[in-house]
Amino acid sequence: MDGTTTNGRTGGRWIQHWDPEDAAFWEATGRRTARRNLAFSVLSEHIGFSIWSLWSVMVLFMGKGYGIDPAGKFFLVAMPTLVGSFVRIPYTVAVARFGGRNWTVVSALLLLLPTLAAAYVMHPGTSYTTFMLVAALTGFGGGNFASSMTNINAFYPARHKGWALGLNAGGGNIGVPVIQLVSLGVIAWTGAGHPRLVLGIYLPLIVVAALCAALFMDNLAPMKADTGSLAAIVREKHTWLMSVLYVGTFGSFIGFSFAFGLVLQNQFGRTPLQAAQLTFLGPLLGSVVRPLGGKLADRFGGARITLWNFAAMAVAASVVTYASSIRSLSVFLVGFVALFALAGLGNGSTYKMIPGIFDAKAQDRIAAGATPEEAAAWSRKMSGAAIGVIGAVGALGGLFINLAFRQSFLVAKSGTPAFASFLAAYALCSALTWAVYLRRPAAAASTADAPALAQV
Repeated sequence: MDGTTTNGRTGGRWIQHWDPEDAAFWEATGRRTARRNLAFSVLSEHIGFSIWSLWSVMVLFMGKGYGIDPAGKFFLVAMPTLVGSFVRIPYTVAVARFGGRNWTVVSALLLLLPTLAAAYVMHPGTSYTTFMLVAALTGFGGGNFASSMTNINAFYPARHKGWALGLNAGGGNIGVPVIQLVSLGVIAWTGAGHPRLVLGIYLPLIVVAALCAALFMDNLAPMKADTGSLAAIVREKHTWLMSVLYVGTFGSFIGFSFAFGLVLQNQFGRTPLQAAQLTFLGPLLGSVVRPLGGKLADRFGGARITLWNFAAMAVAASVVTYASSIRSLSVFLVGFVALFALAGLGNGSTYKMIPGIFDAKAQDRIAAGATPEEAAAWSRKMSGAAIGVIGAVGALGGLFINLAFRQSFLVAKSGTPAFASFLAAYALCSALTWAVYLRRPAAAASTADAPALAQV
């Protein structure tokens, strides 16, 4: 990757030389190795997403005996997104510090903690504070995403990053609808009184994911922890601009995934079984189309896809706002499922933009005298650090969405005000994408890197 030394990083699972941008290396050994690591990264991240979204289904089992009102449940499902956001940065650093394979094993095993804790406390009579603390533990599952994406970003060449990152994230995102389908099966089979069955299914799957990572994944020895890149990336304006866009895409996906069942129950009067029959549809579609967002971005440019995607999200949000105001479940489902699909598509295109931005800025470094190898190494380090920070900030969108729903139902007894605010946010994100990443360089007032960024 960057020619750095590999002190202490030896053994059968440490790869000493990795240069995916070298076409000959990629065709000979790189592609096969990268795909193997991608496959088992997806498995671990998939289980991580399922555990991260655990409380979006546990609340469906929490009837009147639990004594928690709708506002309290929205706050409960918001807690994992808050913790998941904060752990994403240390999880990103951990990949370079300990190795992608090694950290995937550890991060998978950490999922046992929130799962076992949930099995212990999941019964009427447990205090709300205890539920909040246990829900916070599931935030570990949100960290798996950041470490997985950072690791896979290092394995793939720039020309394939959109597809690879989209597939990695999409396969992980599917963990949300899968645990919702598992919960649907449990509720349909036994009723809403046996939430521990869901947890019993996932405990062995966590062990399988950790074991597969240990047996089949690799560490990249040249990939080193670089706190300098992390410090530099937080001073980079594009980190925060892209964070805003990622709040709008991934934040929407995870926030809606956690809140969907509660909205169906509290606004449309669905029973737990009726809600569970519908909640998986949106997250499933949003997960499946995420790789398509990356693929389209590879072909047409991430910024162009992101611009039109946000415009379409604004249209879908207007449909949902209207359906919510007239309480039409059928129209609501059409608009809300469209929001999920577009959020997934935008997840893929925004993540493609991140390495694209730093690849473009690397050309400026070459023009200033840096060698192509130095510029490429700088771009890899900066994009890896950016993925961690942007992923952390973007996940906070899930917190914002659930807090918006909580306030909306407290004040208006409806989700309509919340949906109207989402409409405004998507329109703002669309305008931001155009102004920073697509406006003609001549019109991009005093932006030093506008010519390069126009191609992102």
